[in-house]
This record gives sequence, structure tokens and C-alpha cells, in this order.
Amino acid sequence: MGRRLGTQVRISCLALNLALYDNLALMSRIMSRFPDPVGALSAPLGELRALGFDEERGRRLGSPGLLEDAQKEFDRLSENGYSLVTLGDVEYPSLLREIFDPPCVLYCLGRPEVLEGPAVAVVGSRTPTPYGRAVAERLAEDLASRGVVVVSGLAMGIDSAAHWGALRGGRTVAVLGSGIDMIYPKEHEKLSEKIAAAGAVVSEFPLGTLPLAQNFPRRNRIISGLSRGLVVVEAAERSGSLISAGFALEQGREVMAVPGNVTSNFSRGTNRLIKEGAKVVEGWEDVAEEMPDPLRERLLAQRPGETAPLPLLTEEEEAVRAKLRADALTPIDELLEGSAMSVSELLAVLLSLEIKGVVAQHPGKAYRRRI
Repeated sequence: MGRRLGTQVRISCLALNLALYDNLALMSRIMSRFPDPVGALSAPLGELRALGFDEERGRRLGSPGLLEDAQKEFDRLSENGYSLVTLGDVEYPSLLREIFDPPCVLYCLGRPEVLEGPAVAVVGSRTPTPYGRAVAERLAEDLASRGVVVVSGLAMGIDSAAHWGALRGGRTVAVLGSGIDMIYPKEHEKLSEKIAAAGAVVSEFPLGTLPLAQNFPRRNRIISGLSRGLVVVEAAERSGSLISAGFALEQGREVMAVPGNVTSNFSRGTNRLIKEGAKVVEGWEDVAEEMPDPLRERLLAQRPGETAPLPLLTEEEEAVRAKLRADALTPIDELLEGSAMSVSELLAVLLSLEIKGVVAQHPGKAYRRRI
């Protein structure tokens, strides 16, 4: 369609999602049988049974109470500044529309137009090594600075590193495994606000949906569905990131992986993907080469820019920065060794370096150089 659907049809889409968001198989069947959501809500009970509905769910679908609940949901969206993109809207991302089971609706905070991409997903372990975090940040920044939207899942670890890196270079999209009003983990509320300011935070789950474990594998199909390709940075042998890679393959997306230390558990998943045919990624150029034309030509035509200059540093700040590595953590005790600074003086310098974006602090008072 070349337009935005009317309010009542959009409320019907919300009603359909409220009734069936927890059962993708039923959602897919009824959307195939009734492309018009209004028709789906008025389908005879016998026809719903033939599609696999039980008595309770079938009666729920046709009840006046469902539309009332959808109207309340619609009003809450407006009150809280969220937007709604339905499968029938022209704004619905075209790549996501092509997958086998596209979400009926997307709740969105931020700029829905960013969902059209071009996009690449960057995912990985929730407990990455410093190497993995540094690679994710750099890769995301390099891609975003060249106009690629970086998609990830707002989780701890590689996801958050990819979002932060992309924000330094351009735009990013976070796909949630909870309601859009239930940011998870809580520590990423500020990050989600920054993402929404430059890109978008999206969810298919109704408002108030908790971040239940079963939600995350299914949200992964949206991460890959929005993207031209998916890069796994670090992943254990059994990892949610490998589920994302599986979805990407089913959807005909390019699957890529960053090679890692063969003795590290964090690299077993990525190294296995490479053995099975995933493209090896050592930098943004490797990702660009896997994109379809004319996107590939446009990306590769951009010559690597000069290294961004460091912010102005004091002599003390430069001395501390010189002791830090980009691919490993340095504990504060090690930074104190051979230093004339006291603990409080060193912490003040490190805080200043953090504010300038030069270093990142990790749990246990360990630090890593970012630039």
C-alpha cells in the first residue's frame, strides 16, 4: 500500500496482535487467510477452528472486549510518544515484510523511517572478551559512519557495544524482547534514549510485556529480518546469536562472523559458523563486499578516512592512555604501578578520559582504551 492505514484498521491490527502475539503460527495462518485485519476479527468460529484455534482463543478474537483493549493500547501509545507501524503501512520496512512470519505490528520509539535501512545486524555474546567488545564497537562505528544502520538487540555485551559504536558514527536500531515500555536490561535505559534520538527502538510485543526468556529467540528473527546481513562477533557453542544466524540463513541474508582465539569458548560459535561457510569479517570492507549492488559499490567507493584526532589531553591523561590497550582490560592496580599519582588523582584522570570518550570502564575497576 502507498499510504498509512486508517485509525480503525490500525486498531484492528493492534487487536490481532494482542490476541495472537504469543503464537506466531496462528498469527501467520490468520494473516494469510485474512489479509484484512478487520475481516480476521469477524471470522466465523468454525473457520478459526479449521485454522487451529481453540474455543477460548477463537472467542477472544471476535469479542468486543478485544477491540476495547486495542483502543486503550492505541491511546497509551499516543500518550507516551510511541508510534505504531503496521504490516499494511507504507512505512513498514520492506525487507522485514519479506520474511516468512513478519510481525503484524511494530511499536516504535524514535524514527520509523530508519527501519528501511540499509542495515546490517551486529550480534554476539552477552559476556564478551575485551577483544570482542572492541571489534564490535569499531565495526559498528565504521559501518554507521558510512550510512549503514546497525541493528542489534540492546542486550549486555556485544549488542550494547555495537549500539554505542554505531551512535558515534551514525544510526542504530534496537529490537526488544519485551514491551517497548519495559527496557531490558534496566541499565540500558539511557542507551535506549540515545538510540531513539538518532534511530529507533522497536518491539512487536504489547506494552507491559516482561522480558521473558521465550521472547528473545523470536525477536532475533526481526533483527535479521531488518538487515541485509548479520555479523556474529563472539558466541559460545550454544548461543542466542547462533539462533539469529539461523534465522538469517532462512531469510536469505548474508551470514558473517569475526574469527576468534581457537582456545576461547567465546569463539567456538563464530569459528564454527566460518567452518560452515560464513564470510570472515576482519573489518567493515568485508561486510561491504557481501552487500548487494548498488549498496556494495557505494560503500566500497568510500575511501577509509583519516583517523579521527584525539581530543586534547593533558600530560597526565596521555600518560594513562599510553598504559591502556584496546583489546584487553587493565586493572587500576596495574595503572598505579610506577605512577606518581595517588588513587584519587588517577581516578580523576580516568573519569576525565571517560568523559572525553578515550577510555571505557568495566566492572572491577578495569579499563580499556577506546581511541
